[in-house]
Amino acid sequence: MGYNKSLDFLNMIRNGAEPTKNNEAHKTQAQSTTTKSEPEKPQPRPTAPGNTAHHDAATTNLFAVIDTETNWNDQVMSLGVAIADQNTLKCLDTRYYIFEQEARVGGMYSNVMHSCDVKPIMATRQQAMQDLASYLADQSITDIYAYNAKFDYSHLPELKAYNWFDIMRIAAYRQFNKAIPDSAACCKTGRLKSNYGVEPITRMLTGSSRYFEVHNAVADAVDELRIIELLDLPLDTYEIAKINN
Repeated sequence: MGYNKSLDFLNMIRNGAEPTKNNEAHKTQAQSTTTKSEPEKPQPRPTAPGNTAHHDAATTNLFAVIDTETNWNDQVMSLGVAIADQNTLKCLDTRYYIFEQEARVGGMYSNVMHSCDVKPIMATRQQAMQDLASYLADQSITDIYAYNAKFDYSHLPELKAYNWFDIMRIAAYRQFNKAIPDSAACCKTGRLKSNYGVEPITRMLTGSSRYFEVHNAVADAVDELRIIELLDLPLDTYEIAKINN
């Protein structure tokens, strides 16, 4: 994908500087309060079963799929990341953060926050975002994908320097998703008029009605990556689904 020109920004985060606050208004955004305390030493990085956490960036082009869950105050309380290869679209690694202060508030899906095989990294928001930026930089990752990406993008101003792509803008269109049945109601543009969330789209692509979205951030990130894999389109296709400059 296109090269991200904001390496100075990424280096700033990696060196421990606090990122610039974003002042754009978002309909659903509630700004999280970041702590001024010194970040703790990052905990060991959990990996997807059978996979290795570190990869040779010179031989492997990687991208990230991100999902968030928010609390009752519309603040991010958990953040899941799935790392994939641009050529195979396979999940190579996962990373899972739980923001301690925001998680204590509770939310609609608090009950499944710990219902996954990936060990969460418990941290403040500032510590988690600095660690994630360092992790992505280590992997030379500049592209982030998400389903209904505007939501995650608006809730994670610390990651605005990355290239963001919306999986939904591809998966919901008949032109790109051949699994959409002929009987489905679509707009003139080819977009489904309804039922184009992660759950119904995954059911279309797999042909199985047994799939249910977990609403655990890291499990959902892996599932959203699976949608990219099942669509089986060149990643260049997602250039039209880029949501930021």
